[in-house]
Amino acid sequence: MTSGAVGAKAAVEERIRRHERTLLEFSHRIHANPELGFEEYRASEWVADELRSGGFEVQHGCYGLPTAVRATIGSGPVHVGICAEYDALPEIGHACGHNIIAAAAVGAALGLAPLADDLGLTVTLLGTPAEEGGGGKILMLERGAFDGLHAAMMVHPAAAEMAAMPGTAVSQFEVAYKGKPAHAGAYPELGVNAADAMLIAQVAIGQLRQQTRGTDRIQGIVTDAGTAVNVIPDSASGRWIVRSDTAEALATLTTRVKACFEAGALATGCAMSITPSGPDYADLRPDAALLAHYRANAETLGRSFPDLPDGMVGAATDMGNVSHVVPTIHPMLGLDCHPAVNHQPEFADACIGPAADRAVTEGAIAMAWTAVDFAEQHLANPH
Repeated sequence: MTSGAVGAKAAVEERIRRHERTLLEFSHRIHANPELGFEEYRASEWVADELRSGGFEVQHGCYGLPTAVRATIGSGPVHVGICAEYDALPEIGHACGHNIIAAAAVGAALGLAPLADDLGLTVTLLGTPAEEGGGGKILMLERGAFDGLHAAMMVHPAAAEMAAMPGTAVSQFEVAYKGKPAHAGAYPELGVNAADAMLIAQVAIGQLRQQTRGTDRIQGIVTDAGTAVNVIPDSASGRWIVRSDTAEALATLTTRVKACFEAGALATGCAMSITPSGPDYADLRPDAALLAHYRANAETLGRSFPDLPDGMVGAATDMGNVSHVVPTIHPMLGLDCHPAVNHQPEFADACIGPAADRAVTEGAIAMAWTAVDFAEQHLANPH
């Protein structure tokens, strides 16, 4: 690392720490006002406002998505994208800590802004809606938001620190059965039971799990299975997610799971339909060089990375799709909140605690420092 990079990192850190109170208030405000995917009107406006005030050229409501944001500053040859998420979960709010993600992204972008041209950087913050199943980044990727980027990065809170989350590939779909109603006591033989079809499918999936790989996951909820006990249910439906460690393994597993639903239809005589409920998420493939920069920078800030258990299966992220196109990292910031984990109410509480505030500041600094390192390396070795 050159003396110029050392000086740039010091200036970036000083600027982020100078904005720390604003960044933490920003994180807390998003946390206190949770909005579901594609409905993040306040959060996306707040992101746009912060960056507009910081001198960025801002587009709000872009790529056909009302809550997407694109904010750019600098004109250097090395183009780095920083992703902000801000959608919440139903009922449990920011139990995945997207308020921290948004605040850290804004902090990193603001920290780099005045130095971008001197560092040879163009910095773009992408506000990406609906990570929780809606695949906002996938839609934005398809519509050109990531075109021209040399690197993309974001940080995400978790129960433990991880430089590289083992992100899975995901297929998500809805299943619906259509049967025939009848009086359940007087004329059951005239009915075709859609609830039974769903039950048979669930039993088949339970048996299938004995023959799946350790990195495979099958999850679902039944959303409809009749409304009156004395009527044979003529409809049943559910939402399902299938996960595996690679796209190839996911395709195989999804075929087997769908066969279980076909079995339910065959056994009961119901009609069945399967329709996608969201885009497929690709497995996450972190860039090794970018990851090495981030890890060294995070460790300089005093963050440590415990060894991960063998065969650990992580969550899915639409950043996985980005990682197949652009060099990408998606490190996890540990919140020291045991026994709480993501998607629990207790984790939502942890996402505005002292460890969460530290994660905002240090996540912003680590990303900004990583952008400095990446620009220096890329300019020295552009190929």
